[in-house]
Amino acid sequence: MLFRDVVGHKDIKDRLRREADDGRVAHALLFYGPEGCGKLPLALAFARYLLCSHPNEGEPCGACNNCRMTARWTHPDLHFVFPVVKYKDAAHSISDVYLTEWRKQLENNVYFGLNEWLGDMQAENQQALIYSAESDAIQKKLSLKSSQGGKKVLVFWLPEKMNQECANKLLKLLEEPPAETHFLLVSEHVEAVLPTILSRAQCISIKRLTEDEIAGALESGNACDQDTAKRIAHAANGNFIAAQQMLHHNADQALFFDLFVILMRLSYQRKIKELKKWSEQIASLGRERQKNFLAYSQKLIRENFMYNFRQPDLNYETLDEENFSKNFARFINERNVIPIMDELSLAQRDIEQNGNPKFVFFDFALKMIVLLIQ
Repeated sequence: MLFRDVVGHKDIKDRLRREADDGRVAHALLFYGPEGCGKLPLALAFARYLLCSHPNEGEPCGACNNCRMTARWTHPDLHFVFPVVKYKDAAHSISDVYLTEWRKQLENNVYFGLNEWLGDMQAENQQALIYSAESDAIQKKLSLKSSQGGKKVLVFWLPEKMNQECANKLLKLLEEPPAETHFLLVSEHVEAVLPTILSRAQCISIKRLTEDEIAGALESGNACDQDTAKRIAHAANGNFIAAQQMLHHNADQALFFDLFVILMRLSYQRKIKELKKWSEQIASLGRERQKNFLAYSQKLIRENFMYNFRQPDLNYETLDEENFSKNFARFINERNVIPIMDELSLAQRDIEQNGNPKFVFFDFALKMIVLLIQ
């Protein structure tokens, strides 16, 4: 991953290069923004640039020993922290356990989200966290001298997933960082990161990608025709991960769409027995996928409400979603859109708090019977 491989964000890339060339890089940088905007790719490209012995024309030289090692993410002074599922017990649940899977994912594609990472760990039914044992592992790694006699870089993906004990120990490291050590934190929900950590990091806001940037990347990197690229870029709404998934017909999104359509049809027809079976089906998906389905449902409710205004530029739907909206959108109006969104939020809260998914989704389905006729 080089700066030229990162989609968009020319101004941020130029800024990072200047600060590195001038020796003015903060010991802790926090890249934050919505999913698919390119936060992690930017952090990875910057890590490679920092570790290169002889950067040339705004990119790592590619010839030094450091570059050869970072090309496969095996540099001994490049460390990673990321959410993991519990391995044996909390004391053994650290990033190093899944380092092989992590490096493989980075080699395949650096544009990915938490759901894809759970799939790599074969843990779709569990919730990924950063446990307290991680802080001890970080301290041990960073206390060692640089093997190459230069900088050390720690890429920390999704710090909002830390538990309290780990966050407190990391705070001490940020207050008194080891010499020539740089923390590159990458957050999707910066409001969930401890304020004390935010205060000790230089925060860089990463905006959504433009439609032209996504369309251009799809055309050049995926041999996608111009018309398809433009439609996908609009529907992705600045999310390059979503754009890639649409291009390759992401299985989860297709499943979520089918589940949403079935729910709405059964609710309108008041088929209670079938709704119970529907709730049992979705209860078998695992909590992370259940949360993703609820987030997807919120998106589709919003899109169907906006569809009624007949402003195509305000809609971000795939062709299948748009065809469904032609008939369904009239059922989402000013009287029920907010109550439906509220019920989806409550269901999301209950799933996050380990509520019984069969009860949660069946209860939501029953409420939809009433809400759809308002």
